[in-house]
This record gives sequence, structure tokens and C-alpha cells, in this order.
Amino acid sequence: MFQVLLVDDEPLVHHNLWTLLDWADYGFELCGQAHNGLIALTMIEQSPPHIVIIDVDMPEMNGVELNRAIKERFPWIKTVMLSSYDDYDYVRDCLNNGSIDYLLKHRLDESTLLNILNKAVSELQQEDRLREKQVAESAMAEKVSPEVMREYLLYLLKRNTKSTYGFEDVSQKDNLYPHASRYATAALQIVPFLLLTESYSDVQTNGLVQQVVDMMQQSLGDIHERTAVYVEEGRFVIVFSFRERSEHIMQREVDGQLRKIQHALELFLNLQSVTAVGPICTSLSQLASSYCSAEYELDGSSSVKTLRSHTLQVKSPCSDKRSHENDQSQRVSLTIEEHKQLLLSIERFDKQGVHQLISTIIASIDHLPIHSHTVQMIVSELMQTGDKAWRTCLPSTDPAVANLPSRSELGRMKTIRELEQGLQSFFSSLFHLLNQHRVIGSYSRHVTQTIQFILERYSGYVTLELAASVIGLNASYLSRIFKEETQRTFSEYLNQVRIDAGCKLLDSGRYSIKEISLQVGFTTHNYFFKVFKEITGLTPQAYLSNPGKRKNETKLPSLHLGN
Repeated sequence: MFQVLLVDDEPLVHHNLWTLLDWADYGFELCGQAHNGLIALTMIEQSPPHIVIIDVDMPEMNGVELNRAIKERFPWIKTVMLSSYDDYDYVRDCLNNGSIDYLLKHRLDESTLLNILNKAVSELQQEDRLREKQVAESAMAEKVSPEVMREYLLYLLKRNTKSTYGFEDVSQKDNLYPHASRYATAALQIVPFLLLTESYSDVQTNGLVQQVVDMMQQSLGDIHERTAVYVEEGRFVIVFSFRERSEHIMQREVDGQLRKIQHALELFLNLQSVTAVGPICTSLSQLASSYCSAEYELDGSSSVKTLRSHTLQVKSPCSDKRSHENDQSQRVSLTIEEHKQLLLSIERFDKQGVHQLISTIIASIDHLPIHSHTVQMIVSELMQTGDKAWRTCLPSTDPAVANLPSRSELGRMKTIRELEQGLQSFFSSLFHLLNQHRVIGSYSRHVTQTIQFILERYSGYVTLELAASVIGLNASYLSRIFKEETQRTFSEYLNQVRIDAGCKLLDSGRYSIKEISLQVGFTTHNYFFKVFKEITGLTPQAYLSNPGKRKNETKLPSLHLGN
């Protein structure tokens, strides 16, 4: 029943309205009557009706004033104005304040009154439906939080196309992309993610991921139209939803959004990223296959940024993707042999050997995109070996360490060749730093330069005259000050460095004695034997055949010590 309040100071009008129609039969109930506006307001406050029929001309508070008060305090109540006069000002004021209609008492009949009441009921019902919709949408918006929405999308992306059949109903129920009819997915990979986060705690890694997601979503806008979701290992997916639009417009929008995101990540977080886009979908159940296609293109080529303009087929390329990866990447890290060779070259301070090894390793993976797991893992292992070398020789607080290229610098490289150059630069800086700290003692500048020259050139042609020429001193003067400060002649010091390197090569078991003699700078095999025996007290064969005796009797003098 819709409750109706009558407000009129004329008893005859009250009686006429009460008897004009059978109120209950039409779904109405006359809940009360008032003789002026003040009494009516009090009654409305105590029990608000649905409809109020108001006489315009009343004492104390007329109908126009009452109508204004109702609309200010009870805007959902519908009002119908009655008057004995056809006054334009009254009519305009009442209608401007939301009255359903303005009726003249002498023209009022059953049909007219019923039509007006039904019109009021129709507006009430329409407003109720609108409020219910708003409440439902508000409740749904609170229910489907960004976290829940992302979890649901991630679930969809990890399922195959058959098992996600029927999720369209679920998505509509949960208010996901309510106005969309077509979708596209894009895969985005942070290039240096593994390099950057290998030394991070879980909290730090999660913090970086959240920064990236927040920045991507801020760039994308409304999460119910475009959604950024983290997948794993620095990879993200973006789901785009569209209404009925041309594929050309969709392609342009996706490309523009991806460029915008990549620029923001590079500008604000200093992160390089690569992207690829999957085929257009006609339903959410096809997101998994679309994303799988995007990943396939992303891992096959780091430069792919085109949107396929054909409708997605049900067949998923995920199995092809796995075989493609297996064909391209037979290795996932450094081999044991490569690791040993790198360590040995660093121990020998063999800069050329390290550079050649890096070039060989990079050549074996240059067919892979720079963001691939294999590339990132191998670069990480090379960097870790270098880190171990300087940590063994230098305190972590040494300010010189800050001059080494950081992982973040490698993360800005856009091609494999740039990455190789970055690694070569890292190890060149590492060797320079280590050579500086190998020279221990209070030596003069010229003697220090001479020792560094020996350490860097010992495996090749080295003479006192050549060192003096490089440093810019007279050879006789250099010979004298070198002997005074190191207590050794230039030749003695050079031979000690060469035998020290020779012992490391013998320990490795990788080379023959003849090969070692050439690698450490001796021109003849016999001379290597002679010097080795003088310095260590053992022949090379004895050094190799009796490790226990080697430790007890080898008498390598201490190198690089001052007075």
C-alpha cells in the first residue's frame, strides 16, 4: 500500500477527496490529514508517507512553503498541489520544486486523481529501482577489490581454454568488464628483473613488483577497463577490454598504452621493459590462449610489439612455445668448465683470458632475447664470480668498489651486444681495482706503477727497459729505486709473479707443464724448470705428484711487500 497524506484547511475538500475513489482498491491508504503546513510537517517527521496532496492556500504555512520544505527535507516524497485558483506563479513554483502536478479543485474527478496518483507511484518505483541498482553496484564494487580481480584474472590466464568455458557468466556476475565485448592481452617483461632482485629480500622484491603494478595501473586508468597483473619473475600481463570498436582503433589504443607504460617505467623506476600483444578475444574464456600467444612472441623476439588483427582461434600455442624454448635454449647457466676457467683467469689476473671467455659465452646465447631467463642467469653468475673476487681481496667498505659497474647499469642494456660490452667493462674495472690492491706496501709512485705493469703484462714480453719507457723513467734509475724499495731486482720480482701464476695453473690440472711455461711468459721450457725449482724448491713434476710435500716444502717468497 502506498500511503497518502491530505493537507487542506477546507473540511469539504477533505470529505470530497476521501470519497472520490475507493483508495484501497487501487493500492492506496489515506494515512492522515492536516489542516495546515506546520501540522503536516510534524506528521511527516513522525511517519513519512509516499505521497502528499497539498492545498496551496492555507493559514500559518501555505502549500507552496510546505512543498519547498518537503523537497528540502524529504526529497523522495511525491507531492500533488491543489488550488482553487489558476495562478501561474504558484504553478511555476510548485513544479520547480518537484511536484507531480498542479490540479484545480473544481476540475478534480476520480479519473484525474487516479492518473496523478499512478504517475507518482511510477516515479517512486523507478527511483526505487535506481537506488537498488546503485546500492548493488556499490556493494559489488566493494566486493570485487583490485586484489580479488587480479587473482581471478591470474586464475583465468593459468587455465586452458576448455576448462575456463562458462566463466563469462561468472565475470558478469562479479561485474568484471561489464560493458566489454572484446579483449586483448599484452605480456610485459622487466628486462633486468633477475639481476636486480637476486640480492633482494622477499619484502624488497614484493615492494618492487607492487611499484611496477601501481605505476602500470595508474597509466592504464580504470581497473574495470584495463587491468595490470603480476605473473612471475618480472613478467606482467595487461588485460584490455573494449566495447564494439574497430580493430584498428583497438590496435592503436593498445600500442599507445604500452608505449606510455614503458616510458613511465624507464623514467620513474629506471627499468627497461619489452612487450608483445596476443590475438584479440571475443570472451574472457580465451584470455589464457591469447596471453600464451603474447608470451610466445615475447620470448621469440624482444622487438615484437604488433597486435594481431584476427579473431583468436581456440587452439593454444603453449605446447609450441615450450618446444620453441627447448630448441633455442639448451643451457640455463654457466657450465662447470666455464666457471672453473673464469675463476682461474681471475686468479691469474688474466684480463685477456676473461674477455675471450665472456665473448665465447655471449656468442652461445646471442640468439636469445636479452630478457630471457638463460641470459639473465648467465650474466648473474658472471657478476657473482666477479663479486666474489673483489670480496676476497677487498673490504666491502672500500670506496673503490663503488667504481665497479652495478647490476642496474647492466639492466639498462637493450641488446645482447650492449650487455657483452657492459660485462667486459665490469671485469676491466675489476682487474684495475684488484691490481691496485695487489701492490701492498709503502712504495713510491714509480715503483707502484712498475709492479702494476708487471702484474698486467707478465704473460707476455716484459723487460726493465720496456717498463721504464712506459713509466717515463731512465732504466738505470728505475732499477735502483725498485731494488731499494722491494728488496728484489726487477727480474726477480717478475719471475716470482710468473711462478706464482704457474703454480695456480698446475693446481688447476687443466694444462701440461709445457703449456703453462708459455702461458706465464717463459720463452723456453728449460728456463721455466730452472726458475720454478729456485723459487719453490721443487720441480714442476714434484709439485704436481706430491701435494702434501708441496704444502710443506714449497717456499714461494711473499710478493708485493714493501720494507
